[in-house]
Amino acid sequence: MDLQTASKKMEEIRSLLNQYGYEYYVLDTPTVPDAEYDKLMQELLGLEEQFPELKTVDSPSVRVGGPVLDLFEKVEHRTPMLSLGNAFNEGDLRDFDRRVHQAAGDNVSYVAELKIDGLAVSLRYEDGLFAQGATRGDGTIGEDITANLKTINAIPLRLRENVSIEVRGEAYMPKRSFESLNKQREARGEELFANPRNAAAGSLRQLDPKIAASRKLDVFLYGIGNPNEVGVVSHSEGLDYLDQLGFKTNKERRKCATIEEVIEYVNSWVDKRPTLPYEIDGIVIKVDSLAQQAALGTTAKSPRWAIAYKFPAEEVVTTLLEIELSVGRTGVITPTAILEPVKVAGTTVQRASLHNEDLIREKDIKIGDKVVVKKAGDIIPEVVNVLADQRTGDEVDFHMPTHCPECESELVRLEGEVALRCINPKCPAQIREGLIHFVSRDAMNIDGLGEKVISQLFAEKLISDVADIYKLTREQLLALERMGEKSVTNLLKAIEASKDNSLERLLFGLGIRLVGAKAAKTLAQQFMTMNQLAQATKEELTSINEIGDKMADSIVSFFEQEEAGELIHELANAGVNMEYKGAKPVSAEESNSLFAGKTVVLTGKLEQLSRNEAKEKIEALGGNVAGSVSKKTHLVIAGEDAGSKLTKAQELGIEVWDEERLLVELNK
Repeated sequence: MDLQTASKKMEEIRSLLNQYGYEYYVLDTPTVPDAEYDKLMQELLGLEEQFPELKTVDSPSVRVGGPVLDLFEKVEHRTPMLSLGNAFNEGDLRDFDRRVHQAAGDNVSYVAELKIDGLAVSLRYEDGLFAQGATRGDGTIGEDITANLKTINAIPLRLRENVSIEVRGEAYMPKRSFESLNKQREARGEELFANPRNAAAGSLRQLDPKIAASRKLDVFLYGIGNPNEVGVVSHSEGLDYLDQLGFKTNKERRKCATIEEVIEYVNSWVDKRPTLPYEIDGIVIKVDSLAQQAALGTTAKSPRWAIAYKFPAEEVVTTLLEIELSVGRTGVITPTAILEPVKVAGTTVQRASLHNEDLIREKDIKIGDKVVVKKAGDIIPEVVNVLADQRTGDEVDFHMPTHCPECESELVRLEGEVALRCINPKCPAQIREGLIHFVSRDAMNIDGLGEKVISQLFAEKLISDVADIYKLTREQLLALERMGEKSVTNLLKAIEASKDNSLERLLFGLGIRLVGAKAAKTLAQQFMTMNQLAQATKEELTSINEIGDKMADSIVSFFEQEEAGELIHELANAGVNMEYKGAKPVSAEESNSLFAGKTVVLTGKLEQLSRNEAKEKIEALGGNVAGSVSKKTHLVIAGEDAGSKLTKAQELGIEVWDEERLLVELNK
């Protein structure tokens, strides 16, 4: 095939693939079988390999994922991506309506839209071609995730008009994709994603676009960066224009003439929400007229012409079938409610933690009860209360055991604790849980060595302590159920890579009582090597800020154990790093940051940073991140769904920042 013929053929295939893709991913009305689309894609890939000079930047083939990236570049948004104020009830919506009418007059209409639970993104097109995509970031600066966004089939690579435009939307993971992804991760023994939003955010921040492509993400566009540039006069007209350009918008939106119509729309979705193939966490209400939007203006962080109504946590009724006991790595016995499976906030719930015996007594929970269940923060299932008036008399009281359910040792309740604890150091459940903790994300972070694989290795007596992990062979792993050649290769690579972790990860992974991730890092920064820490006295330890008497005693006792010394020696012989690799934090005296010398508390759900990322950045600037609010707290960072910590901070008159203010200060 000559170049001219190939060029013509490739253009014809690209056109067909774009049309079929639009019909399937945007209109949801496919006109050809999947096999026909796949056949054309393979033909295009073959031609592009044969004639690489004919591959175009908007070729549908880019959606399969490009080369692995080194890092994400920063992107400055031409128009800031502001966050929205929240409404939690009808009263809040009426207050919003009153403020709008006071500033904009009587003739106001609204557009109400579903609030997609995903990740806000900005897409920039130059002369109709997709040029760049970015995360929201702090609203001013985001990250360039163009390569990952190109893998989303609903995002057009070329618009129907050759316009230059910036549009905003929400990338999300459909429920079906989420369930499929978690099944795959469960089969591999990997940690499951808590919800589709976390899964979508994690997928779009992968440095390997092929991983993003495999996650089957989707998108809804909901706005134009600067709508005045394209000649529309209202938000609803702007959405229609996005449809015209070939974007996917959410068709469930409604134009409302009054706040009463808005409230009716909101209420209609409270019950219909679970029927959607994607997650929503509220309704967004916007003033339709762009002129009125301009008159209303914005605050430093949010527009005065829009608000987000947040749904209350969904509560459902189910039956508590049994109470199961588990033994943690520190020996604590935790009761868990086994529930008749029920859908809550989009996922099936079968288990809910009951924390301890005191909570069971306080809520008067019996086996066989009808119970109300919700997800705290739309993530963690919990039993809210018992429907005592629906009891039949067949319900059974629950009593905590006197002996460990795993090793049958007598349980004790230590002074000042509510939990029962097994104190047998050879309890198999504690050893297994300790192994799971050692490989977890905040510890040695060995990808592919999840709870199921660890349990299998432990049951097969292939590992009995953490040092055994570094003795595993390919032959031993291949003999395990559901462990193929590729999985084993990747796992062995992950085990090998974990040897290079900095000291604080190893310290946290060893599970020294009372030493959490933060204390482990403090110890690693102070002593620099495992050997120096092992020789530290109680006086040296307590001289460090944040290390109290009890923790110091625990550390000294750990290193005095002959078994601990032997274990560390085995790990060192296996090549596990025993030194701190990070930079020492800036002291309060050395730092000119606002965080220097301040005690900061993080509460609620942060969108742009994980808790650990925020903590590390604050501490690197001389701040101290604490777990609870007290009179000694200088600053509280409150994300979404901030609870009692925020309330206490307000009562004590402590300064409170939102995430946007935090990001601004961190980027100075």
